Amino acid sequence: MTPYLIIFAVAVVVAVTATPLAARLARLAGIVDQPTARKIHVTPTPLLGGVAIFASALVAAAVVVWLTVALGVRFAATALFNWPELIGDQAMALLAGATLMAAVGIVDDRRPLPWVAKLLAQVAAACILWRFEIQIRSLTWDPYNLTNFAATVLWVVTVTNAINFLDNMDGLSAGIVAVMASFFFLLAALSGQVIVAGVSIALAGACVGFLRYNFNRASIFMGDAGTLFLGFCLAALGIKLRFDNAAFVTWMIPILVLGLPLFDITLVVVSRLRHGLSPTTAGKDHVSHRLVALGLTRREAVLTLYLVCCVLGMAALVVMYAPVSDGYIVGGLVLAVALYAYYRLERVSDRVYPARRAGETMTAFDSSSRP
Repeated sequence: MTPYLIIFAVAVVVAVTATPLAARLARLAGIVDQPTARKIHVTPTPLLGGVAIFASALVAAAVVVWLTVALGVRFAATALFNWPELIGDQAMALLAGATLMAAVGIVDDRRPLPWVAKLLAQVAAACILWRFEIQIRSLTWDPYNLTNFAATVLWVVTVTNAINFLDNMDGLSAGIVAVMASFFFLLAALSGQVIVAGVSIALAGACVGFLRYNFNRASIFMGDAGTLFLGFCLAALGIKLRFDNAAFVTWMIPILVLGLPLFDITLVVVSRLRHGLSPTTAGKDHVSHRLVALGLTRREAVLTLYLVCCVLGMAALVVMYAPVSDGYIVGGLVLAVALYAYYRLERVSDRVYPARRAGETMTAFDSSSRP
């Protein structure tokens, strides 16, 4: 475990060091999230925390390369620091797509982009993954592979936007991503995918370091630069996970690990459509906001969602080793709980859409990175 601990520690240290610098840069550049009626923070807060997260993950990867090439360090019997894999086409594709997402996020944090522009950038990043064979391959009945291509693009776009939607309360998105990346690390390490495990633990470390400044009360937000970068990386890692019985049950594993943000984006999109709102608008109608409407404090809501994410990760670990029938039982139970949770949370819609309850005309929400 020594190589992974090094990666994690480097990512944490760089994030803790770089985040205050990113906050200062954001203030100098005027990239600050101003309070509005549709947001829960009450003081102007700098964005660009995602730049610190991106830098932390990148520096952790650079340390891996430096240890390999400059020092020739070898750890135990692992091939973690395998130079050809570290600079291979797929690694470069992941880096290119992640950099594109971070760059688009920085621009959007400075001046909000149209949702169509961000969507096209996400599709382009997904196409980069596809071009270098980071792709969904389970739909084998299509001789032209168009179904797998569509599934890959849909997966990347959905997961990327799900993480972006989740950034709506102090410490929520960074903490949830840290938990999910940690489970991706465990799954990859247990299945011998050392490169996927290394990238996952780097993301977890970057988010843990960033949480030092982002947990309630946050002194900086990650902004779209962080959410788009993290969402894209998690989508790519979910595709890269491979298991022996993938044709039967383990296709559910990435869905289970990422279940909370996927549930949140589904709830929000369906609920907004039901209430005559565009899914691309922003508002206080996410799972976290609904838990607060049910009586929890913001801190309790965030910690509750951390726990839910851990339970889903444990379910993924069970499915990894379960027989086919048991795996589907676990998946069915999770689906049943999700449907019940959807029913309960949808019942508080009158509290998160107050204009509709009061009979007023519903206006579009602001389009900032903090929905």
